[in-house]
Amino acid sequence: MLYLLHEASQLMATPAQMVADLTRLTCANPFNPATYTPGARVLAASCELFTRTTRPYPKPAFNLPASEGIVWQRPFCRVIAFGPPADKPKLLIVPPMSGHYATLLRGTVAAFLDTHQVFITDWADAKDVSLSEGRFDLSDYVDYCVGMFEALGPDLHVMAVCQPAVPVLAAIARMEAEEHRLVPVSATLLGGPVDTRHTPTAVNSFAQTRDIRWFKRHCIHPVPDRYRGRGRMVYPGFMQLCGFMAMNPDRHVSAHWEMFKHLIEGDGDSAGKHRAFYDEYLAVMDLSAEYYLQTLETVFINHLLPRGLMRHRDKPVDLRAIHRCALMTIEGEKDDITGCGQTVAALDLTPNLPNAKKERHLQADVGHYGVFNGSRFRREIAPRIKAFMAKHAADRPLYARRSPTRSLRSPKKSSLQASPVAAII
Repeated sequence: MLYLLHEASQLMATPAQMVADLTRLTCANPFNPATYTPGARVLAASCELFTRTTRPYPKPAFNLPASEGIVWQRPFCRVIAFGPPADKPKLLIVPPMSGHYATLLRGTVAAFLDTHQVFITDWADAKDVSLSEGRFDLSDYVDYCVGMFEALGPDLHVMAVCQPAVPVLAAIARMEAEEHRLVPVSATLLGGPVDTRHTPTAVNSFAQTRDIRWFKRHCIHPVPDRYRGRGRMVYPGFMQLCGFMAMNPDRHVSAHWEMFKHLIEGDGDSAGKHRAFYDEYLAVMDLSAEYYLQTLETVFINHLLPRGLMRHRDKPVDLRAIHRCALMTIEGEKDDITGCGQTVAALDLTPNLPNAKKERHLQADVGHYGVFNGSRFRREIAPRIKAFMAKHAADRPLYARRSPTRSLRSPKKSSLQASPVAAII
């Protein structure tokens, strides 16, 4: 019912948005003498803010100075390659499947384009995936990771940003347990909730105060009929956005008030920066209910991975199996989403990985988003990651001499399966 009410409110706001857009264009028309009056500027600014705070936001584009191509695809995810095939180290960036689109990591991708052949997982909006494609849960996520590692390997480096640290680690652990020859060379975990018992944040505490039935009752809704995924149970994007904004409401109100003043003053550059940020921030997608609930239960409520109790397809996910894939952890000193110690815990949970293959970095004066984006990321974090990957790329000959054993179970391929990536890299 909540999803239907949200859709109804969007439809009812459409006529008012059209009137506001027409008014804004009229007040901003250079041939209109009133355009240059203070009253017209105030009216135009008010109309723009009304439209921006009531309309839905589409999926943004990457808009990077590199061509894009799809090299792997299944119903809930596709892998985008940036640029033509090149003789560079291969890097797969796995962004969080937690509401925002992969374009949130535009700056992360840009930081590695000059030195790596970069790939990124582009997760699908669950409301656009037909029920006929089946369900998607945390186990499927791990299967997808294994499938991508196999398709893009050998000599693959992986970077998991925030939430995917757990499924990426689980996939690597299962591959290591099977002595899979295409285990990634290295994995870098940035602000990932590997063990949320360390320095719990408000996000962690909220999950601890409620059981999984509460989340299922209050957060899960069916997709309305007008979408391709009608009837699929999801955690709606608009609810996630409310949660994001509720964490720092004063900051968002202040940002919109500042934009209002910039528009009145004619400061187009500052207003443009605001538009660019919120065009990205306000674009959200729905998550599969199975994935959302299983992740909550596994990662935030029961802490199954660090306790050694997580299972994948009835097989144990034991991080002690990791002995070849080098691990690096990146944490932000002021991270209020993934507290300090939650990511670096991965290094303590992998005792059979030589210390020479482990590295940790705590970045001073950055919060959660500063761990993977912004000036400090480009200047201080990205160079460390590049050096770490270059250092351990020399281990690849050891991988090549290993013969493959039995493969892990992979999800059924859909009719969308792309051609083998080996053909273009």
